[in-house]
Amino acid sequence: MAENSKSAEATVLNTKVLKKLKGAFQAFDTKSDNTVDIKEIGTIFYSLGFFPTQADLQKFTSEVEDERSGYIHWDRFLPAMTKVLLEDKFPPISDELLLQAFEVLDKEKRGYLEPEELTNYMTKEGEPFTQEEMDEMLTAFTDEEKKHIYYKDVIPHLTLERKM
Repeated sequence: MAENSKSAEATVLNTKVLKKLKGAFQAFDTKSDNTVDIKEIGTIFYSLGFFPTQADLQKFTSEVEDERSGYIHWDRFLPAMTKVLLEDKFPPISDELLLQAFEVLDKEKRGYLEPEELTNYMTKEGEPFTQEEMDEMLTAFTDEEKKHIYYKDVIPHLTLERKM
């Protein structure tokens, strides 16, 4: 009985992981043809809570790009991402660590960041995000009414349960 329970739990978890991967991929499948532009792979990785270096991203895209077309098909993306998950290539950043990072940036302890603040930090420090990546992130995470990024609400979207 316990083994069946573990198997059912693993199936539910794998389904959740698959849905999250598919959702992140489809968000950038602008033509609805199961492909994404290779320029979007970094944003997809970041949206799943992976933070590879630019060199890692280039290696990943070179392995899965469809015949130098500039696009990656879902059928090549999924096995490659499964391998990333199984090998734990880019260990997750914990929710707690992300919260601490946001709190360091939120010097006034307001519980939110202004879009301009986050853009400044994310495009000028460490491995900088492109303006296009920032625009996509701000569109997804900025509170439409107050024009703030409430980071406690954002954190769950930046992590992925990786147990498979």
